Amino acid sequence: MPNQTSTLDNLFHALADPTRRSVLERLSLGPATVGELAEPFDMALPSLMQHLHVLEDSVLVSSQKVGRIRTYRLTYKQLELGELWFAKQRATWEKRLNQLDTYLLDLKEKQNDSN
Repeated sequence: MPNQTSTLDNLFHALADPTRRSVLERLSLGPATVGELAEPFDMALPSLMQHLHVLEDSVLVSSQKVGRIRTYRLTYKQLELGELWFAKQRATWEKRLNQLDTYLLDLKEKQNDSN
């Protein structure tokens, strides 16, 4: 579990930044070079590279260098891990809310029966 916690920490850290989310959205359209990824941003290339390193460290993207051109592509496995975490949290809270709903309905019936 600690290994998965660290992975989730890296995933949510990477997703916490709007620039990194924009890069992921761009990569959802297909692989892109660093130059293509840099086009919409008004930032120095080293700053964008830091974002790309964070995304690569969190295994949200992978890159391949051919000659002088590095191309990034989206990897879906980590996104699936995040989806599973959200689904688990949602199931837990839905179960708790259903239990509360049942309890409140029972309580209301008991009050109606006593009146």
